Amino acid sequence: MSEADTLSRKAEFPGLITPDGARWHYLDTAATAQKPQAVIDAVTRALGRDYATVHRGVYCRSAEMTLAYEAARRRVAEFLGARSENEVVFVRGATEGINLVAQSWGAANISAGDCIMLSQLEHHSNIVPWQMLAERVGAEIDFCPLTVDGRIDLDAMETILTERHKIVALAHVSNVLGSILDVRRAANLAHSVGAKILLDGCQAAPRMPLDITGLDCDFFVFSGHKIYGPTGIGVLWAREELLESMPPWQGGGSMINRVAFEGTTYAPPPQRFEAGTPMIAEAIGLRAAVDYVEAIGLERLFRHESGLAADARAALRRINSITLFGPEESAGIVSFVMEGVHPHDLGTILDEENVAIRAGHHCAQPLMGCLGIPATARASFGLYSDESDIEALIRGIERAKRIFAT
Repeated sequence: MSEADTLSRKAEFPGLITPDGARWHYLDTAATAQKPQAVIDAVTRALGRDYATVHRGVYCRSAEMTLAYEAARRRVAEFLGARSENEVVFVRGATEGINLVAQSWGAANISAGDCIMLSQLEHHSNIVPWQMLAERVGAEIDFCPLTVDGRIDLDAMETILTERHKIVALAHVSNVLGSILDVRRAANLAHSVGAKILLDGCQAAPRMPLDITGLDCDFFVFSGHKIYGPTGIGVLWAREELLESMPPWQGGGSMINRVAFEGTTYAPPPQRFEAGTPMIAEAIGLRAAVDYVEAIGLERLFRHESGLAADARAALRRINSITLFGPEESAGIVSFVMEGVHPHDLGTILDEENVAIRAGHHCAQPLMGCLGIPATARASFGLYSDESDIEALIRGIERAKRIFAT
C-alpha cells in the first residue's frame, strides 16, 4: 500500500480528525479500530430506515431485516472460508465466544484430572474462562513458554502435551508482541494427542488472509470492533459437528425449538447459541467491515502493517533509551519501554502531540511477569496508518526525553 493509498484511506475515517480539525495519529488499532464511513453508514441505515426485529415478525420489513442479518452470517462464513454458515455463531465479542466454548464444550468434555494448554502470552480473555472451568471441574492448566524473541515455543509444547490435554487455546497473533503462531504445527500437535485447538483470532482477522479449513483448527474467535466494525459483535466459528454436540450455554428466546412446562427442546446450531434478540445492526455493520477490508485485500493489509511495524522498530532502535519486545517480524504491533519513563507518562505526553498509543499491561499480566516489567507502551497500526504516524510517534518520544532529562 503506497503513501498515496493510505492518505486517501484516512479520509474515509472521520474519527482520525480531532474536533479542532487537526490530524490524529491513531496508533491503538490493536485495542480497537477506527470505523470507515461505509461501516458507519451501514449501521446508521440498519438502526434507521431499515430497522426491525429479526426471525419473529411476519411483516415485510422484519422479513427483509432477517434476510440481511442472515446474509451477514453467510458473508462472515465466506470471509473465514467456512464450509457452512451454520458454523458461524454471532456473539458479543471474542471474550464471549471463548466463554461459550469453555462453558459449553469444555463443561461437557473436560473433567477432573484433564489438562488445558495455554501459552504465556495469552490475553486475559483466553486465560480466565479456562481457569474458571478448571476450578469448577478439577482440571489442570499448563502454560507453554515462549522463545527468546517472544513466540509460542512449539518445541516446548510438543514435550509438554499428553493425552490428558483436552484443548489447546492459543493466540493466533499476540496482542502485545505481534508474534504470529505457526497454526498448522500447533494444530497438528494438539490433534496428535487427541486435543481440540481454539485460536484467538482477534489480531489475525483484521490483517491476515484466513482459511479456516486450511488452518485445521476446531474453534476460532474474533471481535468485530477490531476489524473496523462495530463493538458488541463477534464471531465464534466451530466445526459443525462440534456445535451440534454442544449443549446450550444461555437460555431464552430464539434458541429453542419448543418450550413447555414439562421441558424444552433446543434449536440446531447456530441458533442454539444465540439466545435473545441478537445484535442486528452490529451484524450488518460487521458485514460492511468485512466487505471493506476484503475490497482492499488482506494480503495487502498484512504487508502494509507489518512493513510499518518494521519501520517503527528501526526508528525506535535508534533511540538508546528504548527497549523493544517481540520478534523483528510482527503483525503490525510494536511494544517497548522507555528508560526512566513509565508507559502511562509517555502515553500522556504523546497524547499532547495528538498521538494515541496504548500503555499498560494490555490485558496480559502473566506475559508482563514473564518479561519482568509491569507495563509497556504499544504502537499498533491499521490500514489507515502511514509513515507520518511513525514520525509523530518519534517526535513525541524525543519530547518525552527532553522533559524527563530536566
